Amino acid sequence: MSKTETIDKVLQSVDAGLDKSLERLFDLLRIKSISTDPAYAAECQKAADWIADELNGLGFDASARPTPGHPVVVAHGPQQAGPHVLFYAHYDVQPVDPLNLWHSDPFEPQIVERDGRKIIVARGASDDKGQMLTFIEACRAWKQATGSLPIRISLMLEGEEESGGKNLPPFMKDNAEELKADIALVCDTDMWDRQTPSITTMLRGLVADEVEIIAADKDLHSGMFGNAARNPNQLLAEIIASLRAPDGSVTLPGFYDDVAEISPEVKAQWAGLGFDEKAFLGAVDLSVPAGEQSRSVLEQLWARPTCEINGMSGGYIGDGFKTVIPARASAKISFRLVSGMDPHKIRAAFRAHVESMLPADVTVKFTPHGASPAITVPADGEFLRQALSGLTDEWGKQAVITGSGGSIPVVGEFKSILGLDTLLIGFAQVDDQIHSPNEKYDLDSYHRGIRSWVRVLGALAS
Repeated sequence: MSKTETIDKVLQSVDAGLDKSLERLFDLLRIKSISTDPAYAAECQKAADWIADELNGLGFDASARPTPGHPVVVAHGPQQAGPHVLFYAHYDVQPVDPLNLWHSDPFEPQIVERDGRKIIVARGASDDKGQMLTFIEACRAWKQATGSLPIRISLMLEGEEESGGKNLPPFMKDNAEELKADIALVCDTDMWDRQTPSITTMLRGLVADEVEIIAADKDLHSGMFGNAARNPNQLLAEIIASLRAPDGSVTLPGFYDDVAEISPEVKAQWAGLGFDEKAFLGAVDLSVPAGEQSRSVLEQLWARPTCEINGMSGGYIGDGFKTVIPARASAKISFRLVSGMDPHKIRAAFRAHVESMLPADVTVKFTPHGASPAITVPADGEFLRQALSGLTDEWGKQAVITGSGGSIPVVGEFKSILGLDTLLIGFAQVDDQIHSPNEKYDLDSYHRGIRSWVRVLGALAS
């Protein structure tokens, strides 16, 4: 049987088994695996056991491994010729609050029609149970149609992604030898649009710091101490204002030293994506890009580092008015990083900048909130080329390479702990309302996501 005939046979199995596949997805969606709430610990264990049982039934050697938090499901397929892939997803979900905004029970999945499309509505439908099942169901179809998997496949499925994932890096370090592979696959991203599949090859890193400015030993009456006493709110405002220049660039010394320009080829491809800057900002009632003025919005989002003020507090912020000079003022500040930037170098530069602006009688306290590097997948890699080919074959439209302004820490950990590059292939849509009430996943995303993984695995086998 030719490769094309084999792929067609596996795709027929996907189509014929779609109803049964949806039943399995609905069973998983009914499990209330909310990782951040200890009250749902048993549900997280239940979800992990459910997944391990399904994978064992497909011939994997699978188990739900204990951690200090929720289990990590690890599964290994039999030895096969060709590359060895490690697939990652997460089975935990966000809380459902506010419950009154849901149109139906968030843990009783439904298929409804919206704008002429059938959608699956439930917590976790898109993030990430539906996405995870697209891969597992593709493995099922390969087994049913051919009796085996096309390549060697391992899976690592965690239960704490939505609550910080602090137990996964130690788990990976402790099991690094077992988790070795040739490439990691992650299904936790979007398509470019409803008909254009994409592979995300650029993820920004992240440095987050909380800074607290401390002056007097207590809040002071602004009439009794105004002018004479240092106001931490004012000083913090001056520090924050100093972080950006009028042209939108970040002012920290050395901030751009390790930032490389994107290639003309990548820039040309991005220009051909048809991204509408006005519509993008207009959707949130804005119109003027605020980053570096010489850069397109896509460059600002995907290929340039940022400095953002995520929260500020100090003094009295309740109803009415209270004329105080606060003793303390604080802000939460994050930096999104691009490839080549050292998170620890940026944190040190930020702290040095703050300290350089402090008067003699003022102190500062810093609290770190994570640091992870940016990730870039080589644009000329063979695995990337094969995966793009498989996606293009399924969707009938050239798959594109995209960046992401967000950060997925596990991708950095794959690189730093396991030495693996990652292909981020997802089938979510921008309107899936993940983390929000009425989360949904298009039925077409689920069905063709399974078919896409069938083709990608077949392409990697070649």
